[in-house]
Amino acid sequence: MEKQEKIVSMFDDIASTYDTANRVMSMGVDIAWRKKACDLAYDYLGKKEIDRIIDVACGTGDMMGHWQKQASKADIKIDEIVGVDPSNGMVDVARKKFPEFNYHISKATEIPLEDANADIVSITYGIRNVVERQEAFYEFNRVLKQGGLVVILEFMKQEKKTLKDKIRDFYMHKILPYVGGAISKNLEAYTYLPDSIENFVTIEGMQAELEKAGFEMLYTQSFSMDISTLFIARKK
Repeated sequence: MEKQEKIVSMFDDIASTYDTANRVMSMGVDIAWRKKACDLAYDYLGKKEIDRIIDVACGTGDMMGHWQKQASKADIKIDEIVGVDPSNGMVDVARKKFPEFNYHISKATEIPLEDANADIVSITYGIRNVVERQEAFYEFNRVLKQGGLVVILEFMKQEKKTLKDKIRDFYMHKILPYVGGAISKNLEAYTYLPDSIENFVTIEGMQAELEKAGFEMLYTQSFSMDISTLFIARKK
């Protein structure tokens, strides 16, 4: 099976338990990261009326919910929030949780929307699972309006290992897979997570790829022992 198809199949398998596993493994702190990403993006965009937000690799829809909730708090009106994901299983869960949003079953490299039609494109904990990452960044640029934002939250590889990084790695490799595996009954899926981080690009590498795709970096920050990193970039 092709690598990308295998990853999609894995997410289909764990879709029903994905939200529970995420909350337990992150101890809920991923919610704070997501809210911060939304609030900062809205500040950078500086609009009170937004035509469209596209959440790529939307999974079970959590980030879409945060985009809507944080917009309401800031008195921002959004005409449409669109979820894009290749996993039918994950999108089925998202549709039940958030029936008010629109969805497309599609890869990150093949977003079925017109050029320059979105104000924000986000991808949270999903770009690591996109095999053709650079092509995805070009695609994000295509669907964004001039001055639109790409917002990425991801677990990033650390080039130089500090004591803090070693503690994080111990949790990721020795604890997280078994917690996620116990909840989902799929140990392989949660063993994939730390392995995929080790084989992933560095923070500097990600910034370079975004710039190559026509973006200007606005913000990069790591949170919670550098477990999660937020990138915000603007289409030039």
